[in-house]
Amino acid sequence: MNWIHISSKRVAGFTRKALLAAAVGITLSGCVSDMALDDLSSSAPQISSKMLTEMSKRGMKAESPVLVRIFKQESELEVWKIDRTGRYSILKTYPMCRWSGKLGPKMKNGDRQAPEGFYHVSTGMLNPKSQYYVSFNLGYPNRLESALGYTGEALMVHGACSSSGCYALTDQGVGEIYAVVAKALSSGQDRFQVQAYPFRMTAENMALHKGDPNMPFWRTLKEGYDAFEITRQQPKVSVCGRRYMFNTEFSGGEPRDPLAACPAVSAPPDPQLMAQMDAEKKKVDDAMADGGESSAMSAYVDGGMHPSFRSLLKKDGADKLAARISNTKYPVSRPDAALADPFKEMKKRSGTGSLADAPAGD
Repeated sequence: MNWIHISSKRVAGFTRKALLAAAVGITLSGCVSDMALDDLSSSAPQISSKMLTEMSKRGMKAESPVLVRIFKQESELEVWKIDRTGRYSILKTYPMCRWSGKLGPKMKNGDRQAPEGFYHVSTGMLNPKSQYYVSFNLGYPNRLESALGYTGEALMVHGACSSSGCYALTDQGVGEIYAVVAKALSSGQDRFQVQAYPFRMTAENMALHKGDPNMPFWRTLKEGYDAFEITRQQPKVSVCGRRYMFNTEFSGGEPRDPLAACPAVSAPPDPQLMAQMDAEKKKVDDAMADGGESSAMSAYVDGGMHPSFRSLLKKDGADKLAARISNTKYPVSRPDAALADPFKEMKKRSGTGSLADAPAGD
């Protein structure tokens, strides 16, 4: 990892007032101001020898395609790569230091919501000179979100522990991720898919949230989640009828209007896959009809933080946590809110979230 350090001379030039003003700006504008700072090198992080060794152990090549999954409730980000079988396999799971908003899709600029949905990231969306170390743009709003009138811009995955709509990891974590995805894109992958979910979409978790008004949207997301879990292949994502459609071929090509009714299907998804997905739908239906109440959040303040970082925040305080996980010295966003765990009871009752046995990430 090529670490980027701010010189002591430059640090001395920053006043506490300036840093606080920057923090306020982030809070107000979200992650829009993702611009380069003079203190950050223009060189992007490279894949470490340790990571290359780990890839080799898992039957992966550095240049093989990559896919990313994000889970809000669990505050985790997964990196997957194609292995020697030609299917995606987990490379590593990263704890997220901070995300903001609540469970549910982002709909408007300024709502502090981190997005949920299916996104595709190309080389031009990588930023090696981000003010949060390095970052990549999710591409929100995507075609469906734009058609629905959702607004917002520059929603990122980046370093530091500050979020107003973005997904924030440690500098080390985002540096590793950036190096892996950049190598895949420079080796022929046109763009990589990011799947952003409210939680690991097991039938049990769906039932725990059955009273949420976002459930119809989440059931659509689960179709894509299930398709990937079952096949370990990247689902083909289309948009029509005001929703996502997966692994479907349409007469006349891809639907052009996300809001119009879906065109006639020329080649439906694989029947065996559909049977397995229908079985998953039945599990959700049965779990929701089981008679139990949906699990209410014990508290809700703002977003989430992985338990490992919450423990550090409680033990050491916000300033020490911010310094520990990022060289850019951005303060932890809303630390009092981060100390709360609104999903505590749900986590106790939820499962691991995998439909198929997969090796756990680090």
